[in-house]
Amino acid sequence: MSEFVSRKCFCLMSGVCGIVGVALLVASFSINPGLPGDAPAQAMIEFARLHYRGELWGAWLQAVGPVFIVLFAFALVHLAGATRRLSGWMTIFGATTLMTVSLIEITFYISGMFAFPEMMPAISIKLVYAVQHLYFMVAAPALFFPLGIVLLGSNVLPKIFGYCALILAIGFAAAGAIYMLTLRLPDAVAAAGSVQPIWWLAAAITLMFRSGKIGHADQWKQDS
Repeated sequence: MSEFVSRKCFCLMSGVCGIVGVALLVASFSINPGLPGDAPAQAMIEFARLHYRGELWGAWLQAVGPVFIVLFAFALVHLAGATRRLSGWMTIFGATTLMTVSLIEITFYISGMFAFPEMMPAISIKLVYAVQHLYFMVAAPALFFPLGIVLLGSNVLPKIFGYCALILAIGFAAAGAIYMLTLRLPDAVAAAGSVQPIWWLAAAITLMFRSGKIGHADQWKQDS
């Protein structure tokens, strides 16, 4: 009984982590207008002065949010019993890669707030555009593809989440290849990254609703 309660609490807390991570990301996007990419240098400096607080708080939220999402991804690997399988290891690798790319992008958002040298904001936003390619080329596919395999090999979440994760991985990788020669990703393509939080939110809520079922299943395995 105590094992069942512990497992259920773990599922609930893991789901909370996923929801908190998505909430922080959504909040960061809502208060962070982003640096204007094609504006003159002086206009970008003025933008940095006017949106200083929003940009920095948005950067903080965008840095902390993925930590909770990565923790949720690790929890899924643990619940699926994949911590010693290649798919589980690759999920951990993909989550680490995604976290690293996110932090690099945030670093350039912060550097864009410096007024001196005068070209710093313009250089920073160009570096942001460059880093955004990494989400599609490797970061998102490296996480969602092995995670999809992990979920398809377990009953932690309905199989549809595993299939959707694989579709996301293929879609992101395809977009990364198609727009490899485009220095700045089209706004519509960059906005497609917002699909990720939807998947994480749905997965987190579903895990919380299934926490009792998962706990009972594990207890049955132990009793048998």
